Amino acid sequence: MTAASGVVGAAPAIRPRAAGFLADCRSIAGRALRAIPREPEAIVPALVIPVFFFVVNIGALERVAESERVEGTVSDFRAFQLPVAIIFAVTGISRASALVTDIQNGYFDRLLMTPIRRLSLLLGLMIADLALVIALSIPVVMLGFAVGVRFETGVAGTLLFVLMAGLWGLAFTGFPYAIALKTGNPAAVNTSFILFFPFAFLTTAFLPQEALTGWLSTISDWNPVTYLLAGMRALILTGWDGAEIAKGFAAIAGVGAVSMTLAFAALRGRLKRG
Repeated sequence: MTAASGVVGAAPAIRPRAAGFLADCRSIAGRALRAIPREPEAIVPALVIPVFFFVVNIGALERVAESERVEGTVSDFRAFQLPVAIIFAVTGISRASALVTDIQNGYFDRLLMTPIRRLSLLLGLMIADLALVIALSIPVVMLGFAVGVRFETGVAGTLLFVLMAGLWGLAFTGFPYAIALKTGNPAAVNTSFILFFPFAFLTTAFLPQEALTGWLSTISDWNPVTYLLAGMRALILTGWDGAEIAKGFAAIAGVGAVSMTLAFAALRGRLKRG
């Protein structure tokens, strides 16, 4: 109220926070994405390691893999290796370590005291993970272009290739989140990447299926990454091979079903204990 006029001034408008499940997911994802630039140590290795292996594998194995004396000869080893580099870049990238920090410092418990939807506590982080792994895929694809890799499926195939990489990265995040929620231990979360090594090396990462023998050939037949790599390679080398691409998506769905079941079961257990 002013002394001269006696008129009460208008109160500032108060805007309520958007309510609903999607708003909760957006809020959690936004917080997670804003934290990423402050933690470059978690992102830089995800680019350095796949680039290193990509360059070294090309230099060491390209002539051997393209030799006519090798069964299942690879016509373009650089294109053959690009999906492997992408998989190394996006696998195991998650905000699980940040979730452990939230659990340890009590922030997670404080969130549980709010009316936020419980599923959004995990789904919001996964949305941020999907955005991050797609962003990590782009520099690796650009490196592939720089060394001469070209997609038989054109721009549409390149976009689908990046999407497959992002969905694989998302599917695998269920494992570190399950460990984070179950243990609340940062060391346990950091070792979750070890789960990927059987996926990565007991498969067609370096040679085609025809060149594998013995027990390695048998294991690779049951390894979902074999079919993921085949689908991604089809987009580069052979074109729109619907069967191979469908098998790649089926492999993503299978791993995702297992990892997400574990993650959301761990979330329910954490909520019961909390």
